[in-house]
Amino acid sequence: MSEQKKSPEIPFGRPWIGREEKEAVLAVLDSPVLTHGPKGKEFEKGFEAFMGGGHAISTSSCMASLHLAALDLKLGPGDEVLVPAMTHVATVHAVELTGAKPIFVDCETVTGNVDPAKLEAALTPKMKAAFIVHFAGIPADMEKILRITGARGIPVVEDCALAVGARIGGTHVGLLGILGCYSFYPVKHITTGEGGMLVSSDANRLNRIARFRAFNVDRNHAERSIPGYYEVTGVGMNYRMSELQAALGCAQIKRIPEILKRRAANFAVLRQGLSQREDLALLDSPGLGRTSSHYCAVVLLKGRLGKKRNELAQKLNAKGVGTSIYYPHPVPRFRYYAEKYGYQAGRFPGAEAVADASVSLPVGPHLDERQMAVILKSLHEALREIQ
Repeated sequence: MSEQKKSPEIPFGRPWIGREEKEAVLAVLDSPVLTHGPKGKEFEKGFEAFMGGGHAISTSSCMASLHLAALDLKLGPGDEVLVPAMTHVATVHAVELTGAKPIFVDCETVTGNVDPAKLEAALTPKMKAAFIVHFAGIPADMEKILRITGARGIPVVEDCALAVGARIGGTHVGLLGILGCYSFYPVKHITTGEGGMLVSSDANRLNRIARFRAFNVDRNHAERSIPGYYEVTGVGMNYRMSELQAALGCAQIKRIPEILKRRAANFAVLRQGLSQREDLALLDSPGLGRTSSHYCAVVLLKGRLGKKRNELAQKLNAKGVGTSIYYPHPVPRFRYYAEKYGYQAGRFPGAEAVADASVSLPVGPHLDERQMAVILKSLHEALREIQ
């Protein structure tokens, strides 16, 4: 019998679920409405209030939000779309599914975000849109990006999957481009189990997408004067969030201020504890009015140490510290994209460095000051051991 893998004593991520969340879900189960109900609207309004502006519609996942954005832009064969080489594959899948061609852009190694200069160099006459990611919750340089894309009339979609609470000059990310997409996967800032949100400052655009998200019928259950009678105004999808998920989200959103406070404090422990090391760098927001959501701490190993990333992760796991990798490959190096579009080693040096030589450490609200001290101590010990 093979030995069962031991779970880390300090997990990388864990949903922060309490009594209020459980009671909210049970209340929905006791009601006659499990979808298309009031909790979805309540969650959307709560998210709008948290952002401090804009409009929001709930979706079944961040991938659904990204796909809805791509479809609303009418992307298709013959179009080209700027995407980060360093991101979760969902960002690029949303473009690929429309038949448009993703044009990959390398990242900075200070933030992990798209390098604006390289984005500008990648522009082509067929460019129809840009999908920009706020890597690990660190806001991208939207001022430069929007100046470059705006001069050419290229709409920007923001992938904010890890960026709940990230702001630029007081504006919540997701409201800087034409659409913003969020994830509520279990280890994100807040969770609905699975689920997402699509936001925009353009109410008309979002209302159009909201209808498409729900089969493109002209009225929901509450709006039908005759039960079961409605009209279909166009083709559509079913990318809705259930009432159970929304109820969980309504309870979770009340925790956001404390969640962000804890994440920032935990991140600060690692930033201070690693500040004197010259053999690594902690990816971070450069300031300048940009506030990170502190999703995790991405530690980039320098020089020869980078080749020992996997060994470092294994050492930390053996010490009970959960780790992850954001992300294991630049997207164009994943088999599907490499086979379809070709991949040349060294073409995206920033993305390759982050993928191959970084390890991500936890800073979530499930951790306290004592556990953060253990993470820091374990990291220093593991670094000594592999060197």
